[in-house]
Amino acid sequence: MHGIVEERLIVAETIEEARDALRQGRAVLAGGSWVMRAPVRGQALPERLVSVGRIAALSRVEVEENEYVIGAAVTHFALTEALRDVPQLTGLVTAAATSANPAVRRVATLGGNLCCVDFAASDFAPALLACGALVYLETAQGPATLPMAEFLARRAEVLPRALLTGVRVPRSVRASAHQRLPMRKAGDYPVAIVSMAICGGELHIAVGSVEPIARRWTVLEQALDGRTLNPERAAELAATLNDFKGRDGIEADGWYRREVLPALVRRCTAALLSGESK
Repeated sequence: MHGIVEERLIVAETIEEARDALRQGRAVLAGGSWVMRAPVRGQALPERLVSVGRIAALSRVEVEENEYVIGAAVTHFALTEALRDVPQLTGLVTAAATSANPAVRRVATLGGNLCCVDFAASDFAPALLACGALVYLETAQGPATLPMAEFLARRAEVLPRALLTGVRVPRSVRASAHQRLPMRKAGDYPVAIVSMAICGGELHIAVGSVEPIARRWTVLEQALDGRTLNPERAAELAATLNDFKGRDGIEADGWYRREVLPALVRRCTAALLSGESK
């Protein structure tokens, strides 16, 4: 029995061991919140897994001279605790602290969230897009780096051959905010998400859960460039420049996801200006 378990699950102690196991066709197991519910959703469990939870390098949150370094195995809860006193990252901390529910946040990891290719309602994706984060990967050819937008667009192609090791957020982020709209208070996936950040003097706006893949709202960014930020004016522009094609889902229809965006932009702008985000 012990041998059968070992055949199905191995525990990597280093990034190199995990990378080699991935190359042998094993699926990566981090917090397990996605893998363990697969049968409930009628999905098959992976035949062979490699656990990365004991790799110390993946569980660190570090503040370096130019970047915040967040390992892929850092849980939502750990990220919140590590960065809650960094006011510039209020948006990212809010994304970690308000997603799912408390029990899930204690086991679900940053990497697990970003590696779920079909999960459109990720809170981390728009929050990291707005902050201009870079994604770090370990491949057979060595380390690789991708901008967050490129990683999200190519992850189905990239991840079978690469281990996500973490993200790096530039310390040029001066302020950030994150607003989400679930249909109920707790536990629901948000029907729409708006994240904002001021990075090196530029306003970045990212939207999640409305389309299958989170993306920057560049036309709205350009319209607001050089203007004094005002929540009501930002919402008016958001209504005029709404170029999203809402996805239909069990939580909401696509048209509804689009319609709520101006209100979320207004709330997110107010949160950005006040330094608060809930």
